[in-house]
Amino acid sequence: MADYRVFTRFIRRRAFTLGCGVMLSACLLVGCANTGPPAYTVSELAPLYLDDTVLTVADVSDRISTPDLLATTPAMKEWVRTYGGNRTNERQRLVNLHQSVKSESMLGMQYDPFGEGTAEEVFQRGTANCLAYANFFVAMAREAGLNARYQWLEVRPQWTRMGERVAVRLHVNVLVMTRDGQQYMVDIDPLESRNITGSRTLKDADGAALYHNNIAMTALAEEDLEAAWLNGAKALQLSPDMGHLWVNMGAIYRMSGQYDAAERSYFRALQLDSKDRSAMNNLVVLYDKMGRDEERSYWVERVERYRTSNPYYHAWLGDKAGEAGDLQQALSHYELALTLKPDDSRLLYAVGIIHYKMDDFDSATVFIERAIAQAKLRTDVDAYRLHLEAVRQEQLAAH
Repeated sequence: MADYRVFTRFIRRRAFTLGCGVMLSACLLVGCANTGPPAYTVSELAPLYLDDTVLTVADVSDRISTPDLLATTPAMKEWVRTYGGNRTNERQRLVNLHQSVKSESMLGMQYDPFGEGTAEEVFQRGTANCLAYANFFVAMAREAGLNARYQWLEVRPQWTRMGERVAVRLHVNVLVMTRDGQQYMVDIDPLESRNITGSRTLKDADGAALYHNNIAMTALAEEDLEAAWLNGAKALQLSPDMGHLWVNMGAIYRMSGQYDAAERSYFRALQLDSKDRSAMNNLVVLYDKMGRDEERSYWVERVERYRTSNPYYHAWLGDKAGEAGDLQQALSHYELALTLKPDDSRLLYAVGIIHYKMDDFDSATVFIERAIAQAKLRTDVDAYRLHLEAVRQEQLAAH
């Protein structure tokens, strides 16, 4: 098993930041058996029609350029030589570099949800959101001779209390891999481990695509459709297989009133990932606007199937029951979640904690031990073991 460890700076996180990817919220629906329109490429994107202009894909290269997000200046290179470049041990080099960045007496990097930018801009400014920080730390770590990559984290969905809406948040940080097989995550705005449902490394081009995507989504929020479309199209040119970029392009078309183009974009996202929640959610919103009730109903009818097949929906119900003080109901919901994803360490740990709160120390021990066996993150393992020791102490006292 790979040894995952986390270097983090714990700073209060706001509910929504473009810099940490994208957060989309719409009526929760499920996947579809219908594949929709045929797949199409970025070069086939529909023009954007505005009141006084028409934008085409040909305009993107003329109007939008991508800065070198990972370029380092002489001052940055000197910083790395001083604080991270003179150690032969990779782990120690990483620790030193990370400490020099986060220490208040040194660089003192601070989290800013609106702190976009390149590695150079982050170094000069001393603030960053998670994507800009990823640009910065990937550049600095590579300058230090470390194998650093962008990493994509998918976050556990959050439903409203009625289960009618779902928020999807995506997060980017840095994965550093040492030659002895250890892996370390570096993050300016860390997620709680229990909220991470998946991860994958990204190419540098994907990081650049996310840079343009954030610009596009900021422009969309400000109703600047021209800037939104140009940057959204640039993002797709850089990373055409990233489904949520197609979802966001669909949102741009929808705001412009080009519903057919929006529909094609959403279906393209579904062709890339048939379980893309955001694409499905946005199709329902679109069909509602278009008055296409039959197609809207097709998706709405599948909401219960999607929710009941999603372990994190049942975990969410368990959380709500626990907040209400009904531990037995919370346990029932989490047990159902485990039937859908039996090897999930965080679900196993949660079940163990519920048993612990119910004074069932034997069962708590069993589930927390299973969680430790399945956990990949070193921080999770350490936290679980600490709690397991507390459970065992109370178990001995009870006997």
